[in-house]
Amino acid sequence: MKLAYWMYAGPAHIGTLRVASSFKNVHAIMHAPLGDDYFNVMRSMLERERDFTPVTASIVDRHVLARGSQEKVVDNITRKDKEERPDLIVSTPTCTSSILQEDLQNFVDRASITSNSDVILADVNHYRVNELQAADRTLEQVVRYYLEKARRQGTLDQSITKEPSANIIGIFTLGFHNQHDCRELKRLLQDLNIKVNKVIPEGGSVKDLQDLPKAWFNLVPYREVGLMTAIYLEKNFGMPYISITPMGIVDTAECIRQIQKHVNNLVSDKKFNYESYIDQQTRFVSQAAWFSRSIDCQNLTGKKAVVFGDATHAASITRILAREMGIRVSCTGTYRKHDAEWFKEQVQGFCDEILITDDHTKVGDMIARIEPSAIFGTQMERHIGKRLDIPCGVISSPVHIQNFPLGYRPFLGYEGTNQIADLVYNSFTLGMEDHLLEIFGGHDTKEVITKSPSTDTDLTWNYESQLELNKIPGFVRGKIKRNTEKFARQNNITDITVEIMYAAKEALSA
Repeated sequence: MKLAYWMYAGPAHIGTLRVASSFKNVHAIMHAPLGDDYFNVMRSMLERERDFTPVTASIVDRHVLARGSQEKVVDNITRKDKEERPDLIVSTPTCTSSILQEDLQNFVDRASITSNSDVILADVNHYRVNELQAADRTLEQVVRYYLEKARRQGTLDQSITKEPSANIIGIFTLGFHNQHDCRELKRLLQDLNIKVNKVIPEGGSVKDLQDLPKAWFNLVPYREVGLMTAIYLEKNFGMPYISITPMGIVDTAECIRQIQKHVNNLVSDKKFNYESYIDQQTRFVSQAAWFSRSIDCQNLTGKKAVVFGDATHAASITRILAREMGIRVSCTGTYRKHDAEWFKEQVQGFCDEILITDDHTKVGDMIARIEPSAIFGTQMERHIGKRLDIPCGVISSPVHIQNFPLGYRPFLGYEGTNQIADLVYNSFTLGMEDHLLEIFGGHDTKEVITKSPSTDTDLTWNYESQLELNKIPGFVRGKIKRNTEKFARQNNITDITVEIMYAAKEALSA
């Protein structure tokens, strides 16, 4: 545990709550003090759903601290069982309540005796794992629970569907463009004549989890959540899975070819060939391939970019920039430290350097050192870019409400390639626009240097002061120039020297 005012991935209980609230008719009981129950507000604000968030806090107060929870957790579980009648109740502590070291498993076992709902305790170590790791583990635990329950009751049917079908695993609440990506994946599978068997956890029912083995294969679009479930299903039910993220033209095609391979392994009479579909989509549906050859994109060739985010999006965007758009990725990185080896393997050869850290100050220092033309990262990198006057396109969670758009903006599939191309181009051109406005004297600065829009000026920079100005890093050079000229005008100075620059600096610091 560590005290921080910014975390790329939240505490473990947030991941558990995200998975639980993604299922239909599943209720979560969070054993936590006031202050840890912000998930309800966060989800209702960002997801903009009409239904309430099915999460209840079993409050740890001074009485609990003094004498323990006693019957409080059991009472809360049984009360919600009667009020909500959920199919499943998931109980979870938080990092704070875990300090009490109470036997929550005992509370869950006792509550399950009298509850009509199934009751489980989220089996995650709240000290050792973060939000995304906990979400991955919780999803696997719920799937395992219901498949083993069906097996014990003799209701588990392992016969596969007559027509090719797939499960989409890992779409869940508060995910980065997850809802839009899910629609795009469904459309992609429909084009390939593959039925969607189940989508979990988002919108899924725990009663239907016993039907997961009916699918021909599992599609795991994000490495962060769903991989543990896919591995479990492969090990116990022989279900193959595809974990290639269909993001960008090249990887989308590779994902489709993997789907073709798995489907053809299970059919004998008719072999599927999706090459014509890949060609058609690449040339006519996706505009990214055409755009990468256009003069607009060629103007970006060699420009420096920095990428940072979760493992899936950061790795995919890095490859798209370098391989498909000819943009130089000076540094790419992820905050998923436990995925470091996989990430390094994915981006090897596509970037100059790699940064694996969950410390945002190190990311900020790296960006200030490299001075890229554009950043592609999380909301934190967007804030860093604001401070350094570098445009940033948000490509990964954690995100702001603006990254939960009401319109259709997938990042996966062929429509996703168009969205990414727009994001990349607009991010770079925004930076160039700022640069041109700086040159031609028409910027919407908070403080106007001169009332005249003309580029003519009554100030003269001598040779030495111009050399000194050029030594200043580009992301602060404009600000230094404006402050110096403002100081000069206030003091009726027309010739700017190095001494005037230092005087302006001292005056500003005073």
